[in-house]
Amino acid sequence: MSDHVNSDTTTSRKVLRPRRLALLGTVAALGVAVLATAPGSSPFSATSFIAPAQAAETAATPPGFGDLVSKVKPAVISVRVRIDQNNDKSAMLQQNRMDSDEATPFDQFSRQFGFRGPGGMPRQRRQMITGEGSGFFISADGYAVTNNHVVDHAESVQVTMDDGTIYSAKVVGTDPKTDLALIKVEGKKDFPFVRFSDQKPRIGDWVVAVGNPFGLGGTVTAGIVSASGRDIGNGPYDDFIQIDAPINKGNSGGPAFDMNGNVIGVNTAIFSPSGGSVGIGFDIPASTAKLVVAQLKDKGAVTRGWLGVQVQPVTSDIADSLGLKEARGAIVDNPQDGSPAAKAGIEAGDVITAVNGTAIKDSRDLARTIATLAPGTSVKLDVVHKGDSKTVTLALGELPNERQARADEGKSQPDAGMPPRLGLSLAPAGDVQGAGQKGVVVTEVDPQGPAAQRGIQTGDVILNVGGNAVANIGDVRSELAQAKSSGKRSVLLQVRSAQTTRFVAVPLA
Repeated sequence: MSDHVNSDTTTSRKVLRPRRLALLGTVAALGVAVLATAPGSSPFSATSFIAPAQAAETAATPPGFGDLVSKVKPAVISVRVRIDQNNDKSAMLQQNRMDSDEATPFDQFSRQFGFRGPGGMPRQRRQMITGEGSGFFISADGYAVTNNHVVDHAESVQVTMDDGTIYSAKVVGTDPKTDLALIKVEGKKDFPFVRFSDQKPRIGDWVVAVGNPFGLGGTVTAGIVSASGRDIGNGPYDDFIQIDAPINKGNSGGPAFDMNGNVIGVNTAIFSPSGGSVGIGFDIPASTAKLVVAQLKDKGAVTRGWLGVQVQPVTSDIADSLGLKEARGAIVDNPQDGSPAAKAGIEAGDVITAVNGTAIKDSRDLARTIATLAPGTSVKLDVVHKGDSKTVTLALGELPNERQARADEGKSQPDAGMPPRLGLSLAPAGDVQGAGQKGVVVTEVDPQGPAAQRGIQTGDVILNVGGNAVANIGDVRSELAQAKSSGKRSVLLQVRSAQTTRFVAVPLA
């Protein structure tokens, strides 16, 4: 009970401090007013007292965002998609944690009171899945950016502008690895549009998010940049900006603006135990979005440079054992046969410390850096090989569609791999602190894999597969092979998430 009282007291003190500063400003201004009072008049007249107080109060009030919002909001759109529920690919929409309108509070309210869908027709959920997200125009001729998971496998795409005008749109291209998509709206050549920022936002800078939460229509929220360089396990190139401007379901694909009206990021995910905003949102940085969108516009797809190595971070213990001065860079676990790295003579145990003279922080930094370069690009790698520093020059290959750049965090796990029928990277539970001793831990999830579509996430523990307990990846592979040879189209997993255990049927195809 005393803790609660102390907490309230602390909060009250924090609130009072600015008011005390404002009062000091009022007294100072009042002193000037007294000196300037004409002889014979009262120095404490209503005029001499109120005017300085109002001025001090006005000065203490933070500026609003009205001018900024009126400038950028017309370029923000609502994106509505429809997917055939009978299509197996429609399951992809179920992973859109921010955007599916299947169970929004407004939908529950509508069903409770018998409201109908658009046009007065009942919602045909048995035939179609409907999802809503956000987006924004980046050119006057109708190119707009949204999230891949908003439009992926959509049968139709419809956008609604801030003034209520509705247009049909087509998907130009998507990039699942960064969760970005480019769509095109026909019909006009003078759409309002916004531009990407050329500068990286600072932690603490103001940010304004605009989107379509819960399908309500254009909504504006404000906050600050909370952090940068966040890795949330979404993919191999995670480099998210974290913001505390409230964003909710339906905000995916919407823009986050700086105070100059430039887009600093694309809203793509939230961390939320409850499903609603708790002030932890993640944005794809403008620098990443610009590169991806340019390729989508030119080619309809994204091609990335490929080095061909499996790497892990250099920990302090690894740095000490190799005689390195600091724990930076990426140590090569294994160069893939025939890869550019292998052809250039890079070996297991080598540490890549820089690319084209720019220092590499860790394995993910290496993956992101290489991914921004085009296939065929000549790069210089600074490498520590058996204690000696050297520079290796090589031409990057093209990242094969069936491969993903691997940048495993933590210790190397030689038998860890991607079970092809699940889309997971796994490790024995006993090797992961806090995971217990039974089962295998999910260390990475392919966002396009069947397991992700069924809600399996990083940190989950798989206790058994097909009714049999598993203790390592070999057990998992064996059970999958057995299920496949038995002619089964799916396999049943027992999965522990946090304090709950559930069964999940995952397709084997």
